[in-house]
Amino acid sequence: MRLSVPSIRSRARLRLLLGVVVGVLYAPTLYSLFDDWLHNPDYSHGIFIPPIVALYLWRKREVLRGLPARPVNSGFLVVLFSQVVFILGYLGADLFLERVSLLVLIAGVILFLSGWLALREVSFALLLLLLAIPLPTVVFNSVAIPLQLVASSWAERLLDVFGIPVIRDGNLLQLNHQTLNVTEACSGIRSLATLVTGGVIVGYFLPARWWLRPLFVLSSIPIAVGLNALRVAGTGVLGQAWGQRWATGFLHLFSGWVVFVFASCLLLGERQLLQRWFGGKSEQRKGGKGTGGRI
Repeated sequence: MRLSVPSIRSRARLRLLLGVVVGVLYAPTLYSLFDDWLHNPDYSHGIFIPPIVALYLWRKREVLRGLPARPVNSGFLVVLFSQVVFILGYLGADLFLERVSLLVLIAGVILFLSGWLALREVSFALLLLLLAIPLPTVVFNSVAIPLQLVASSWAERLLDVFGIPVIRDGNLLQLNHQTLNVTEACSGIRSLATLVTGGVIVGYFLPARWWLRPLFVLSSIPIAVGLNALRVAGTGVLGQAWGQRWATGFLHLFSGWVVFVFASCLLLGERQLLQRWFGGKSEQRKGGKGTGGRI
């Protein structure tokens, strides 16, 4: 069932009303989200997502203006559902549900006012915003704890390759002169969250077959985990060679930045290889326009 197309003035009033509702209802939720981006190292990449989304929508403005308005009644049900999710999150003190409800609300309003075509055009922006929302603690720990064990296990094998005796007990690595504790911060989840988000952004504009894009995004996972294990092993090597003080403090923090930059370079290098191997064929099939996302 479809609604009649609202007039330009009616749609402008509805957008203004939506802005007021979001400003009043979601102000505390948005404030807490920005606070997490500023003070939670695991999601510090989130602060860059709104400008990226704004640029994406600005570059798509002509496409969005040219879309025919085909309102869908079910969009109003999506709006109602978003508020149910918000109330559940508010009553249960679950910030994740409150924040996700805002994205559901935006999707419902777009569907209600403009239809499926408009929602499809902005779906990538909504996905980026979703990736910037911190996961619930239960879900976060269910990912971080296995990553700690994987990082410590791979680091143990690398230390064996380097000829350094090591005994592993869970996420503890016992060396001759020091004990490495692969904590949550050293699990690699920080670089993993950021790399996956970066992989989604880069993969969207990959001019290759569509099925290569999710594979490209998934490839960021072993890159982040493997390089983080190398960082842990490198910490052990530094501690054994020059003392534990060389494996902690500033050098430990700096090594995290180095590993992340190197991982980003690997991801970009992979993108270039995929474009070289598959991009040319896709462009020929599309008359030289390619199949990557266009803005």
